[in-house]
Amino acid sequence: MTHPSVVSALTIAGSDSGGGAGIQADLKTFAAHGVHGLSAIAALTAQHTRGVIAVNVPPMDFLRAQLDACFEDFDVRVAKLGMLATADVIGTVAGVLRARAPAFVVVDPVMVATSGAKLLEDSALQALRGHLLPLASVVTPNLPEAELLLGGRGITSLDDMHAAALALRELGAKAVFLKGGHLPGADDVTDLFADASGVRGISHPRLALEAHGTGCALASAIAANLCRGMALADACFAASDYVHAALKQGYRPGRSAVVVLDHFGASPCR
Repeated sequence: MTHPSVVSALTIAGSDSGGGAGIQADLKTFAAHGVHGLSAIAALTAQHTRGVIAVNVPPMDFLRAQLDACFEDFDVRVAKLGMLATADVIGTVAGVLRARAPAFVVVDPVMVATSGAKLLEDSALQALRGHLLPLASVVTPNLPEAELLLGGRGITSLDDMHAAALALRELGAKAVFLKGGHLPGADDVTDLFADASGVRGISHPRLALEAHGTGCALASAIAANLCRGMALADACFAASDYVHAALKQGYRPGRSAVVVLDHFGASPCR
């Protein structure tokens, strides 16, 4: 029996066959927050903790069918966007979101995997800027992604991050949550939230490990927190706390040194 009071979070992203990132990490994050998770697979990847081996993009008719199926039967409060590898995929997703108008859209502009593998076609970058950022309630780039979105400008200090967060808002997103994990030489990792009221930050001690799936989990935790009724800034800061806790309890399931998150050990619902 369907209960209309139950809201859902929808992830539109790529599948990670290694289970540490992508759709798999998104659904684990939703579940850890007590939120019903839906998925539309925008890409299939063959990957593990050592890298991405192959990427396969489904036909657009099938992607649209997945999206329509989710919106027609569920109360989708938040759509979280992850790996959208081509301009066609971005155009299809943007068209459905404009028509369906979920309350919130969380955009994780996935461009490069932790391993360094490129996950976004060159032609898709402008489509992301033009079609997705204006729909975004919040966009959650890391520093390399922010540099690409801003045309290659360097971000090498906290002051640069502050300026970049404001510049990213000018591309159309209502808010920006800029992740500072790639900032060199810092003992703490600082993430910045920027909206119409200004810029605020949250910091955690830097952990000495190589991780996989943190960006997916952060954006999905923001989406889950919005489903639970949090204000946008609070949802972002709570998501940052969640990812840090899940990393501290992370584990190494593959043959590399890469750590994946312990989603349920860090669950706020425990």
